[in-house]
Amino acid sequence: MPPRALEALREADVICCEDTRVTAKLLAAFGIEGKRLERMDEATIRMPLNRSSMTDGPLPGDDCVTYGDALIGRINDGETIVYCSDAGMPGVSDPGQLLVKIAREQGVFVEVLPGPTAVTTAYVASGFTCPQFYFGGFFPRKAGERKRAVELIKGLDAVAIFYESPKRLVACLDALATELPLRRVAVCRELSKLHEEVVTGLAAQLLEQFASREAAEGIKGEIVVLIDVADEDEKEQARDESFSEAEQEAKRLLSEGAMSKKEITAHLQSQFGISRNDAYQLVHGA
Repeated sequence: MPPRALEALREADVICCEDTRVTAKLLAAFGIEGKRLERMDEATIRMPLNRSSMTDGPLPGDDCVTYGDALIGRINDGETIVYCSDAGMPGVSDPGQLLVKIAREQGVFVEVLPGPTAVTTAYVASGFTCPQFYFGGFFPRKAGERKRAVELIKGLDAVAIFYESPKRLVACLDALATELPLRRVAVCRELSKLHEEVVTGLAAQLLEQFASREAAEGIKGEIVVLIDVADEDEKEQARDESFSEAEQEAKRLLSEGAMSKKEITAHLQSQFGISRNDAYQLVHGA
């Protein structure tokens, strides 16, 4: 716990938090007493507020003022307010992100005192060595959106990192195993906590392992899923598939006769990502 963060908690007039019970335990651990705690989760921040219950300071959009707006108004009136997340880095896929946005829009000073962040912790713990990574927030809930996310991952030259709910982990791994069977995946659970766990392997292997666990005892905790970049075996397989599809397309277009050979060659390059020489050979040798 950074000393400056403890100092901020001790000096705050009010501490807003996702769950007052969680932050109360944190304060108790460091002997910080007598602080007023206010629940401020994502739903609360967006909730309309009765104008009569607010402070007198001018606030934008009185017809649709929210608790988040009112909180910033209180800061303008002189209160020092701290916001605490339940876990991880406040403001990263977290309700604090919206509060910072409102504060910036209204010119209110924001000081960030970072706590542990699961994104970089998981990236290092995974053992994946690609120097680039992409953070996509929470993995999509719906099947169609999951499929689009996997298509995005396929084209990334970076480790893809997502947060995931323990209730949806198996569905996430199933989507990855279906579309990226040769891709290495890491599941990091409860990072920096007592029951920390890091499991790596092919997506299908992890799917089997966590599906069995879910059926037997359930899955709990804060979870990060990481998908490594494609290795040479996967890249070679992708090249073979693209070449095969391009070959079939060349035969079809040549038989139709609607495009010139030069146009077909350019089309194959653009559509299937093959080299100009390969495209030329397919067209002139088909």
